[in-house]
Amino acid sequence: MVAVTTSPRTVGATARLLGVTTRTLHHWDAIGLVCPSERSPGGYRLYSAAEVARAHRVLVYRELGVPLDDIADLLDATTADAVTTLRAQRAELEARMRRLRGMAEAVDRLIDARESGVRLSAEDQVAIFGDGWEPAWVEQARERWGETPQWAQYAERVADRTPQDWRAITDALTALHDDLAEALRRGVAPGSPEADSLAERHRASLATYFDCTHAMHVCLARRYVGDPGFTAFYEDIEPGLTRWLRAVIDANARANGVDPEHATWC
Repeated sequence: MVAVTTSPRTVGATARLLGVTTRTLHHWDAIGLVCPSERSPGGYRLYSAAEVARAHRVLVYRELGVPLDDIADLLDATTADAVTTLRAQRAELEARMRRLRGMAEAVDRLIDARESGVRLSAEDQVAIFGDGWEPAWVEQARERWGETPQWAQYAERVADRTPQDWRAITDALTALHDDLAEALRRGVAPGSPEADSLAERHRASLATYFDCTHAMHVCLARRYVGDPGFTAFYEDIEPGLTRWLRAVIDANARANGVDPEHATWC
């Protein structure tokens, strides 16, 4: 509580006591919110104890988010009217707190996603992604790419995903892999309309995690061939799939104006 005194206070002294600027007090005076009723012999405004107390009540209401126009009404209202206004303000504060709690929870999910990579237990990861899945891969990926813009996009996109969302994504990816393997067995040629369509489906599957340009798609295809882990993954789906998929991705990128020989991560 603000201490009051029976001696009138100057504008400066009142401002220091309340922790506001003299400009604020002048504004409150101009709009009739808190008006000093006394003057010093030199003509300066002086605030009585009652006016300092009124100014303190203004601060309390302002801290609650009550507009100045409504504060004036509250200060001069009957008890019943003041209670009605304050109850409405309390309801607004409750709604604001719910919104803030929701925002805080969203930030917590984003932090969790940035730090852990996927908001699933190790058991759920294996259950959803298959017995061949290693939960440690997510941590390895975070250590390798955690400072990149793509990891930031990934974290934002996975923060709110539920196990059901991940199952849907996994099912769609399994269907894509089946179609890629089947196209390879049928001899679908890279650069053909069917192959280009499959390349775009593959690029779209990556876009569930981060925006993937055609040039970035080419760079990833190089890694599929050069990284034993990626190569083994695709070869387990269908022998020969790794190099065929790279050829399909390169041909699709070329059709979209990207030279695979000079593509960079951009």
